[in-house]
Amino acid sequence: MVEAMVAIAILAIAIIPISFSYLSDAKLARVYYQRAVAMEIVDGELETLVAGGWRQLPEGTHPYTVRGEAATNLPPGRFIATRTDERVRLEWLPNAKNQGAAVMREAKGR
Repeated sequence: MVEAMVAIAILAIAIIPISFSYLSDAKLARVYYQRAVAMEIVDGELETLVAGGWRQLPEGTHPYTVRGEAATNLPPGRFIATRTDERVRLEWLPNAKNQGAAVMREAKGR
């Protein structure tokens, strides 16, 4: 009986750190995925704006509505478009700091 208890204790001591490592890896993978989705959406929308859509944007900073279905895979956040002269900047900002990093791209309109 004692041998079985020692074996279970050794197993538990080895498994608990591995399980925490797995959970942190899963969280990191989710953050990388969400950042990749945000970059893809921002890059695609910025291409549209640079191709001529920037002319319809008024000067200043405004909320921007994206047309990509992939935006549903992002945590709560917002897209912001900023236009100054011929420069246009598009960024995605998460609502909470622990829900991914901001993604920002800037280009000059043609």
